[in-house]
Amino acid sequence: MDVAQTELKESQSVTTTPQKNKPRRRGRVELTIQEIIEKGESHPAPFRTMLLWSCLSGFLCWASFAPLAISPLAWIAPLPWLWMILSPQLSRRAYVASYLGGLCFYVPVLQWMRYGDPLMYIGWGALTFYLAAYLPIFIMLSRVAVHRWRWPLAIAAPVVWTGLEYFRGFFFTGFGWYYLGHSQIGWTELIQISDLVGAYGVSFVMMAVIGAVATKTSRFGFRRLGLSPKTVSDQANDQTMESATAACSPGTGKGLVFALILLLATLGYGFTRLQQADFQPGPRVALIQGNFKAALQTPHEEYEESYVVHNALTGMAVLHQPDIILWPEGMFRYPLFETEANMTDSQLRQVAPYWNPEQWRSDDVRNTLVSMSEKAGAAMVIGLATFSAKSTGVDQYNSAQFITPNDGLGLRYDKLHRVPFGEYVPGQDGLLAGMVPENFGLTAGTEAVPFDYQDWRFAPVICFEDTVPHVTRRITRSIENSSEKPVDFIANLSNDGWFAGSSEHDQHLVTASFRAVELRKPVVRAANMGISAVIDGNGRTIEPEVFLTKDPLTWQPLEISYRDPETGRLRRKLEAVVVQTVPLDSRGSVYLASGDWFAAACLFSCCAMILRLLDFRRTTPTKATKTNTTP
Repeated sequence: MDVAQTELKESQSVTTTPQKNKPRRRGRVELTIQEIIEKGESHPAPFRTMLLWSCLSGFLCWASFAPLAISPLAWIAPLPWLWMILSPQLSRRAYVASYLGGLCFYVPVLQWMRYGDPLMYIGWGALTFYLAAYLPIFIMLSRVAVHRWRWPLAIAAPVVWTGLEYFRGFFFTGFGWYYLGHSQIGWTELIQISDLVGAYGVSFVMMAVIGAVATKTSRFGFRRLGLSPKTVSDQANDQTMESATAACSPGTGKGLVFALILLLATLGYGFTRLQQADFQPGPRVALIQGNFKAALQTPHEEYEESYVVHNALTGMAVLHQPDIILWPEGMFRYPLFETEANMTDSQLRQVAPYWNPEQWRSDDVRNTLVSMSEKAGAAMVIGLATFSAKSTGVDQYNSAQFITPNDGLGLRYDKLHRVPFGEYVPGQDGLLAGMVPENFGLTAGTEAVPFDYQDWRFAPVICFEDTVPHVTRRITRSIENSSEKPVDFIANLSNDGWFAGSSEHDQHLVTASFRAVELRKPVVRAANMGISAVIDGNGRTIEPEVFLTKDPLTWQPLEISYRDPETGRLRRKLEAVVVQTVPLDSRGSVYLASGDWFAAACLFSCCAMILRLLDFRRTTPTKATKTNTTP
């Protein structure tokens, strides 16, 4: 007999009187609560019914994100999974159904991965199969909290969900996309709690509310999913069914009160923080957006074309007198070469046989970068590759180079957080040494670097670094800890040309918006193929003062709307210039100061649940008559 049945018997012996535990009669059917559970074991729920509802949940989750972005659906999509948690008994087939439901979410929502390269189909499949496993794990751990620890679902579900989101943000370098809270980017009051506990807090609040609703509707859910016994559902006394539901979902009233108070407090906090915003004008930035499809191998003839296009767009931007101009990641195709002091030509040939030593000595790239900044009369941040030769070999960095018109070449930031398999292979310097081609991938940078211009200080981040909460926070915090001067804004250089104008562009912008709220720092994004944007400290994408493209006939600057009037979507796959004054935010952030303490506490609770589950499986005796059910 499952532990849930044992606890149920104990709760009945304590909380019920002999009169209340007597069988109730309707026609010729006499059933106690315990008999309902036993009939559930002997008549397991139809797999097809559970699968249908679980897959519906997955598709509703997908529809709550871009490209459809019907955000209210995220408040009802997880209900079938939560009903599974509440069920007195759950067969192993239910976990299979939940896993397949997870695939119904992750397969379509991550379909943009396939655009990068034919090899990315493998990555797409591997990532979706991995992420879908979080659903059955969520159900299993939540059942431990509900059926063994007697937690209300409105507390158990958000704790487990948030803990798993946090784990997913760290494990295997982290995947910080498609958190439940991300679906609510348009509900500005709700997401302001992110400056306390990160985007994880929004997911927590949502799951608490959904958990309370699931508990109240569990009787309906059991029957829709086929979780109530077939021999009972049409004949048993309604009061008996309600008693069984109550026995398996403790603290119903308390959970509902908790969820309502939490939601109202979150909205009240959000409204207050929005009223406190007092944005002050910062630097005027120009974001240069090319439209080049990314590839693993860039044809050499595209080097010149990329330079010409971005240089022309920079000329268009200069007419609007920006203080700082940003080029996207890697869009200055000519690499920057640097060497250790006193390296000889023979040493260079030995460590870098594919390059002529004269390339390492040339100042052409440096002179070009300085000349561009001087002509523009503005500071520039340029995304390029850097090759650094030393006696032990050559390091290749994905870099953001800072240049000013007065001081020339300044500091350089080398990307810290690399994308696995895209920018490096995990273990290539250890277990997989010799199996990965030599010189494959990028070298990780060593430190966060501040860029200072006039009275402003900003923190550069590259590519997907702004999608992982703790990475952007760590970079910002590191810079602020190194001096008393705070970071005024975050500057992201990205190459989203891998993804062909798909929903990836929208979701990347969403994650950047949450970083702005979490840190209370505006974020500016220069992205190849888009979406280039300025985001204020409330997480709102600002309509730019100027949005330019080239007239297709005259090639003269043409001012157009920021949104495509035909689709209503922010423009992408377009050569463009965004000019906007950055709104500086003076509000502080608990999340920036304290980090992921809240989400980490939820993960700690999940670990305790795992230990409880393992302990139960180790100590429970095996019985020949035991049914094929799981906790």
